Amino acid sequence: ALMATTVAEYFRDRGKRVVLFIDSMTRYARALRDMKLAAGEPPARRGYPASVFDSLPRLLERPGPTLKGSITAFYTVLLEGEDESDPLGDEIRSILDGHIYLSRKLAGQGHYPAIDVLKSVSRVFGQVTDEKHRDNAARVRKILTTLEDLQVFIDLGEYRAGQNAENDFAMNARPKLTNWLKQSVNEKMPMSETLKELERIVK
Repeated sequence: ALMATTVAEYFRDRGKRVVLFIDSMTRYARALRDMKLAAGEPPARRGYPASVFDSLPRLLERPGPTLKGSITAFYTVLLEGEDESDPLGDEIRSILDGHIYLSRKLAGQGHYPAIDVLKSVSRVFGQVTDEKHRDNAARVRKILTTLEDLQVFIDLGEYRAGQNAENDFAMNARPKLTNWLKQSVNEKMPMSETLKELERIVK
């Protein structure tokens, strides 16, 4: 990880726009953990010595733009579970500009890419999108949140249409939105058409 980042910095300093992929930060952190424990450091959060968490920002904050070039970095993180707090995942999320959360539950349903939209965040989203795009994205998140809240009633057979317009809209949009969120590896769609289809779903 350190060597790959240094190589990326070399090309950035020569005016290049570099894309850096590191798989995975979990293995990097576990290797650091083993080294620190062997050196006698006491374990802290989930068995990781405190110095491991001190080392993460020193690596993860090195990519980015300069006056000469830029590095756009992608890191994978393997979480221990979906329902429990993972200190490594929490720490890395607090450092990076955004994260795409892949859900085991969605993957088990054959939903690919298995992106959990509500658990995924981009801190630069507002800088790279226009107002219409942001409004439609907010509508999607609202629909997905409504569907998540309704799921327990759906499972119990307690949902009744016609009692709440917002809930009815979310339920009607569900199949189209679910299909829009899926894409096979061989399927291609221009960004402009993707956004048009999104607007048709949420309006």
